[in-house]
Amino acid sequence: MLRPLMFIAPLLFVIGCVEKVDQPKSTTPVSTSTTTSGMAAPAMTAEGSSAGSASTAASEQLSGQVQIDGSSTVYPLSKAFVFEFSKLHSGVTPAVANNGTGPGIAALIEGRADIANASRPIKDGEIEKLKEKGIEYLEVAVAIDGLSVVVHPENTWCDCITIADLKKMWASDSTAKTWKDINADWPDEPLQLFGADSVSGTFDYFTEVVNGKAKDIRKDYTPSANDNVLVQGVSTNKHALGFFGYAYYVENAGKLKVLGISDGKKAVCVKPTPETIEKGEYTPLSRPLYMYVNKAALKRPEVAAFVKFCLFEGQALVAANQFVKLDAATLKTMQDRLSN
Repeated sequence: MLRPLMFIAPLLFVIGCVEKVDQPKSTTPVSTSTTTSGMAAPAMTAEGSSAGSASTAASEQLSGQVQIDGSSTVYPLSKAFVFEFSKLHSGVTPAVANNGTGPGIAALIEGRADIANASRPIKDGEIEKLKEKGIEYLEVAVAIDGLSVVVHPENTWCDCITIADLKKMWASDSTAKTWKDINADWPDEPLQLFGADSVSGTFDYFTEVVNGKAKDIRKDYTPSANDNVLVQGVSTNKHALGFFGYAYYVENAGKLKVLGISDGKKAVCVKPTPETIEKGEYTPLSRPLYMYVNKAALKRPEVAAFVKFCLFEGQALVAANQFVKLDAATLKTMQDRLSN
C-alpha cells in the first residue's frame, strides 16, 4: 500500500448529492451552487477542447454505469474526468458523489461504489473490512494536492505560520483562544477556526501531520464536509483561519489569503503553488489524491475505460482544474499498475 508523500517528486448546504453527466455541457464556466460542490464547471484543456477528443467504434459501444463516491477534495477533479469521459462514451452513465473519504470507502466496502475517491491512504481497518467482504482493490494516485491554510484578506499580521503554531491552535489540548495566545506579536483577537469534519480524509491527514495523531483536534471549531462552507466562513470573518484543498483556495483566491508554511526544518516559509507542490517544497501539507477501485468492477469494460481515461488522456485535466500533476515516474507507475 502506498503512503502519503511517496508521490511527491524530490518530493451544509448540500451533502451527498450525486451529479450524473448524461450529455455534453457548455465549456463556459458557470455557477454550480445548486450542485454538491459549488465549484465552477470543469475546466477544459489549454486548447479549450476535451481531453482525448477522438473516439473509436469500440468506445462508442460502451454502456453501463460507473458509481463513484468519496472525497470532497477530489470531487472537482473527478467531476471533470466524468464530464470529459462522457463526451467520448455517451452510452456510459458515470455518477460521482462527494460524501467524504470515509463514507466513499465505506460505499466501496458495501458494494455501492465501483470507485472511492480519497484524500488520504486507505486505513488498515478499512482494508480488513474489504477482505471480510472478499473485495480486492486497486490503489492509484491521480494527482497531488497542497492542503492550504487560509485567512481573511484583511489579516495583516500573519503571512507565514509554522506547523508548531498550527498545533498550538488545533490540538485537542489547545488552550489558545486568541491570536496573541499563539504569537505575542499577533493581536488579542479571538481565534475563529474552520476545518474539515471527521468523515473527511483532509481531517485525518491534517490532524495527523499537524497534531501528531489522526482525529486529534480541539472541539470548539466549525467543522464541515462541504469545503464551500469553510470558504464562506473564513472569507466573511477577519479573525478566521481554515484549511482545505488547494483547488478550493484557487477557486476563491479573490476572497481569501493563503499562508506560507514552515515545517520547522528550514527557516523559509513556502506557499502552495503548482510548482512548490510538485517539487516537494511545500511540506508537510502536500499529499497524493487517490482512487480505490474494486477489482471485480474493473472487469466491466466501462469501469476499466474510465479508470484508464483518468490515468492517460484525463491527466490533461489535472492542472486545468487547479490540481498538481504527478511526476512522470509516478504516473508511469500508476499506469503500469492499472495495466498489470
